Amino acid sequence: MTFRRSSEKQTGLTSVVQVRLSPTPAQAVALAAAVEVANRAAALVSRLAWRHRCFGRVALHRLAYHRVRAELPRLGAQAANLAIARVHSVYAHRRKSRQRAHGFRPSGAVPYDARMLTFNRDARTASIWTPTGRVSVSYAGRDADERAIETLPVGESDLICRGGKWLLQVTVTLPTPNQAEPVNGFLGVDQGVANLAVTSDGLVLPGKALPGTIAGNGHVRTVRARRFRQRRRLQAKGTRSARRALRRLSGRERRMMTDVNHQITAYVVREAERTGRGIALEDLRGIRGRVRADRLQRRTLHGWAFAQQTAFTRYKAARAGVAFVLVDAAYTSQCCPSCGYVSRGNRPTRGRFACLRCGLAGHADHIAAVNIAQRGVDGWGTVNSPHATGLPSARRDRESKPPAPARGR
Repeated sequence: MTFRRSSEKQTGLTSVVQVRLSPTPAQAVALAAAVEVANRAAALVSRLAWRHRCFGRVALHRLAYHRVRAELPRLGAQAANLAIARVHSVYAHRRKSRQRAHGFRPSGAVPYDARMLTFNRDARTASIWTPTGRVSVSYAGRDADERAIETLPVGESDLICRGGKWLLQVTVTLPTPNQAEPVNGFLGVDQGVANLAVTSDGLVLPGKALPGTIAGNGHVRTVRARRFRQRRRLQAKGTRSARRALRRLSGRERRMMTDVNHQITAYVVREAERTGRGIALEDLRGIRGRVRADRLQRRTLHGWAFAQQTAFTRYKAARAGVAFVLVDAAYTSQCCPSCGYVSRGNRPTRGRFACLRCGLAGHADHIAAVNIAQRGVDGWGTVNSPHATGLPSARRDRESKPPAPARGR
């Protein structure tokens, strides 16, 4: 499952669950036609939006709706509306797409809403719109995913054809848990390249605390380096069999890293929930643009999956009712948690910390995690501190600012 925070207060957390469809050959042809015509419609709307520089939802609908319906008569009215909304979302959230018309793959995932897809939960079938009429296709998945579809409110879904298999990724709404107060402080987690995660308790993840075949960070780095060499060798070869091998290996490393990050974040959330603590992570947004690396280190740096690890920790903490904060990442590995002395000399080597003032020594990533935990406590106290005005923190900050000086002519 993947989770995200909904923009509406009453809906709380939403989760994306996946089930596999089992269409007959005739139904598979109809589903393929639906995917093809929906992506053609999105590509047409995208070209119109870029040509006329029209990216607003209402204006784009007025510009493109009737033309799309005229050029693609097999496209339904609601499918056309979703294609327009899809294009609007792409241009609204990706500013670089406005430099050229955004393209849509003919076999790309297609969104469905409640008017185009409904579930018969007793028979475990999905009624799906296609250009030739609705088809009722049976579905199956993990017990937790099927139970989520049966018991929780269902939102928008994505129809996907991946490797000849038809999948539905369904958004369901979860009940919002009550967030527990971190009475025992925060569990700090230092994220890094050499060590994916080190907690303020001194535990290095992945490691023996996690199940599975991944023995540790050295194992992860070895596997990723081997996959890279394998891809580079096959790409240089360029034969038909080499391309087949590349297709077979496609996504394997990404799936491995996703699984490792799921295991790490699940353990961190369970440990924080068990000990009555919150979770504190560094705010690493934009770090790739700030850090300079030589050519040999760029692949490792840009393959660092810290953003995914942060996202997984955030939604799992919200699901469990565990407090979660992001703290300033500046000097966490150079600051002494005992005396507060900050110096680059406190790090004689990459993995070693030794304070030049008080003599505190230890693993550098562990010291950084301890600093992150302390900053989590300070940050949580600042955000949740009461104020005499009784105003919410955002409004209080806004109203406490002095008025801007009047401009003269």
